[in-house]
Amino acid sequence: MSRRHRDNLIWGLILVVIGAIFLLENIGYDAWRTLSRLWPLILIFWGASKLYYGIRARSQAPGPQADTIEAEILPVDKKDES
Repeated sequence: MSRRHRDNLIWGLILVVIGAIFLLENIGYDAWRTLSRLWPLILIFWGASKLYYGIRARSQAPGPQADTIEAEILPVDKKDES
């Protein structure tokens, strides 16, 4: 899955959750109070997804040559400083 599609999926999920919270509030359920107690779960899921995609990207990366930066060294013109 490309990064753009994954980002769209995440933002779509965020909008659905926010919409569900507002819907529950309109029905009479105190969703904000529950969310205020469970907000650390958001950080846990976010961190877990970052770990998952980071490990997955590292395992799919080609060999060590892909991590090195190749640079061409050009001779420097030294002017006479006399």
